[in-house]
Amino acid sequence: QVQLVESGGGLVQAGGSLRLSCAASGRTFSTDGMGWFRQAPGKEREFVAAISWSGGNTYYAGSVKGRFTISRDNAKNTVYLQMNSLKPDDTAVYYCAGRPGDSGWASDKYYYTYWGQGTQVTVSS
Repeated sequence: QVQLVESGGGLVQAGGSLRLSCAASGRTFSTDGMGWFRQAPGKEREFVAAISWSGGNTYYAGSVKGRFTISRDNAKNTVYLQMNSLKPDDTAVYYCAGRPGDSGWASDKYYYTYWGQGTQVTVSS
C-alpha cells in the first residue's frame, strides 16, 4: 500500500502562488497515475489535475488550465501542483490521490484507490 502526505498549503492573497507537494511512502508509486482533487465546504470533491505514470501526459480541469501545473519526480516519490494566479474560488482542501496501474479515467475520483489527508489552501480577495 502507498501512503500519501500533502504539504505546502496555506493562506495566500488573490493573484499569488503556492506549490503543493505530495510525498509517497510504502510501495513504489512510479507505475501509478496520480491526481489532485479539491473540496470546498458544502461541495463535492472535484478533479483538479492528473499526471500519467511517466509524466508524459497531464490533464487539467478547465477552471485551472493555464494557471496550475502538475508534475512528478518518481525518483523522489513526489508529485507537485504548482498553482499560480490563485483566485478566491480556488479555496479548498486539496487532496493527492493515486490510480494503480495508471488505469481508468484520470479525472474520475472513483478510479483513485489511495488518498492523502489533504492540505488547506485559502485564497483571500
